[in-house]
Amino acid sequence: MTSPPPLFRRWLRLLLWAGLAAALTLTGINVWMTARCINRIYTSAEAVPQTNVALVLGTIKMIGPYINRHFHVRMDAAAELYHAGKVKHLLLSGDNSRADYNEPQDMRDALIERGVPASAITCDYAGLRTLDSVVRARDIFGVTRCIIISDDFHLARALWVADLHGVTATAYYNETAPWSRSWKTRTREWLARVRAVSDEITGKEPKFGGEKVPLPVTP
Repeated sequence: MTSPPPLFRRWLRLLLWAGLAAALTLTGINVWMTARCINRIYTSAEAVPQTNVALVLGTIKMIGPYINRHFHVRMDAAAELYHAGKVKHLLLSGDNSRADYNEPQDMRDALIERGVPASAITCDYAGLRTLDSVVRARDIFGVTRCIIISDDFHLARALWVADLHGVTATAYYNETAPWSRSWKTRTREWLARVRAVSDEITGKEPKFGGEKVPLPVTP
């Protein structure tokens, strides 16, 4: 059998080394981003430091005919912290980029169903990404300190973004969606963390600005 030409072998080695470097970079960013904030992620409402504002990060309510498990988990956690007296106000940040798609409104309705008064809720309809949600919380709503509520695998990235943009944050989740129903989302999160680093390097900004909307509590 004829052996591959030297040029082919050279390119194959380069591709293998490039693949190894990419894998190490991906793993390194994910391990580092998770490890750096592990002590600021809480799973017990009693242990959460009291803060006036919770930033609740949005997700779609329904997947086909079924309620999205991630939506259910986040709303339960937000309502739990409010009823435990750990937060006074909930800033709901999500996507409303289409007339037929409104994450903040769905979150508001779900929290009111869970006994949270409408007066304790403010919606940010332009939280298209985690970066947008955090920076808009600071720039539009004046939030400088908050508890971030989301899924367990999302919180490391959210805290990293908050740190970069001058928002003092801790984080909370009270339930973990089972791997059997969340493995695709968890896999995407590994890539999202790398994208977050790229956004910082390139100076990415939120898509929408707007006038300031003061919250009815000290943010």
